[in-house]
Amino acid sequence: MESKYQKVKDALKEAILSGKYPIDQKLPTETELMERFNVSRYTVRRAVGDLETEHFIYRIQGGGMFVQDWHKDWSNESDSKMIGVVTTHIADYIFPQIIYGIDQVISDNGYSLLLGNTHNNHEKERKSLINMLNTKVAGLIIEPTQSALPNPNMDLYQEIMDDQIPTLFINANYGATYPQLKFPFVTTADVDAERKLIDYLFGLGHESIIGVFQVDDIQGVHRMDGFVQAYQQHPDISYKSNLIMYQSGDALDKITHRIETYLKDEHRPTAIACYNDQLAIRVLALVKQLGLRVPEDISIVGFDNYQMSEYMSPALTTLNHEKEQMGQAAGKMIVDLLNHKPVESITYDPQLIVRKSATAPQKPTA
Repeated sequence: MESKYQKVKDALKEAILSGKYPIDQKLPTETELMERFNVSRYTVRRAVGDLETEHFIYRIQGGGMFVQDWHKDWSNESDSKMIGVVTTHIADYIFPQIIYGIDQVISDNGYSLLLGNTHNNHEKERKSLINMLNTKVAGLIIEPTQSALPNPNMDLYQEIMDDQIPTLFINANYGATYPQLKFPFVTTADVDAERKLIDYLFGLGHESIIGVFQVDDIQGVHRMDGFVQAYQQHPDISYKSNLIMYQSGDALDKITHRIETYLKDEHRPTAIACYNDQLAIRVLALVKQLGLRVPEDISIVGFDNYQMSEYMSPALTTLNHEKEQMGQAAGKMIVDLLNHKPVESITYDPQLIVRKSATAPQKPTA
């Protein structure tokens, strides 16, 4: 259990790091802190003592406590050789390849990685960002959390921008995510790619398709937009489109139950387009559990070209995600930013990878 003094220390440090207490602003008195946190004077003094040692606070005899210039000359910090990488996940799906690509480049340039994992949760993102600020990383590579929703951590992002810490986004375009943050980015053309994938299914003869998209991330919103745009180009069959939207915190059982409802209908759709390969692999298992065949009864397509998708039965038709190449590009970009070189944002155009999980729909037998 976290000690009382640690709670006081963490709360004060977060308030300082987020800019609630600007540099040289006077802090509450010991008595005020005792009342706020319901702790003893000893607890307050211990917490404040730690922050003073860490150069977050300084005292003026008879004048009180003030915020120290804890990030003084941050942008010119020559001793820091650590680059912070904050992603929604670290150890699974496509993220190990992205992180590997980043590490390849920055390690060759004398830098090390400090990883932060948000699990696509804003509270955990806040802790990761505060840890990065506290560690005084030289630069940041960030995959924003729940990037389609308002972000309660904008005060920390603003602090990063004000401090001119070299920062870039991956898997997100700041213009669509947080327009006020002018960070360069490395991302994919999700709208155009998804539209291309649905056009491929139309070309096979599919008309009624289920699109299943995670809509609290901007990637999912863009892929859903591509799905909708593809149908808008075919108004004669647009009424046959089907959309299922979910958020990252939704239980998998809840999502698959909604898909199952469609599949048990007498006039079920003939194809399913999934937000990513991770979901598509689970949907593939669901379809088989229902006694249906892929692709003869239901075609399934994904997105990201996850390593396992090639080895599924049947192998998954999908769209490529640059993964390692994206990581390498992000690594080179952050090194250039640290060396005060100009950089340009990158948007990859995913390649359609045709495998065995999608085919022409079968005509109903008599």
